[in-house]
Amino acid sequence: MPVAIITGASKGLGRALAQGLAARGWDLVLDARGPDRLAEAAVLVSAHGTRVTALPGDVTDPAHRAELVAAAWRLGGVDLVVHNASALGAEPLVRLEELPLEGLRRALEVNLVAALGLMQEALPMLRAAEAGAVLVVSSDAAAEAYPAWGGYGASKAALDQLAAVLAVEEPGLRVWAVDPKDMETDLYAAAVPDDDGPRPDPAGVVPAFLRLLDERPASGRHGAPALLEGER
Repeated sequence: MPVAIITGASKGLGRALAQGLAARGWDLVLDARGPDRLAEAAVLVSAHGTRVTALPGDVTDPAHRAELVAAAWRLGGVDLVVHNASALGAEPLVRLEELPLEGLRRALEVNLVAALGLMQEALPMLRAAEAGAVLVVSSDAAAEAYPAWGGYGASKAALDQLAAVLAVEEPGLRVWAVDPKDMETDLYAAAVPDDDGPRPDPAGVVPAFLRLLDERPASGRHGAPALLEGER
């Protein structure tokens, strides 16, 4: 069975994607900082009958990243790395003049540096996989200038560029950056707590990610709505 590592998998998009992959028979290594919610997610995902290893920890910790890859090796290797874990830089979001520099550093460490560290750790097994792929969760804020989203958006824009360069350097892999658009997640609620407007459930965009795995288009940046529209 193929094996995926998913960071930030205890809730939101990461958890929904884990469910979608498990339903297709993928074995999974799941990461999140909160052990209780991660354990709950692992129980739900493992109901599909696949092997699930849940490892709580901070993805910015090199030892934790090595542990994730070692767990995948014990399951048979790494076919897919999904970097979904994200940090906002400030909760709620604030304008750049108020953005704490330590918050920006945290966003860069989680959203960018940890992503590269995990990719580096997993690359030997990704290269050996029959269809190795890296998927990073991007954001509309990486491409558009929205007030108060500057720090987060900058970290995601850098992540997009990192993914694009990795794709050039590793032509045998598929490397996709996917913007899922607004979703009903704890991250969005923390970012903009006074926005109570309806937003889609993360499970609704999972088919967009699965389509990438099915069709394996060229490496690049994708928007979930366009991928979903292509299914119709």
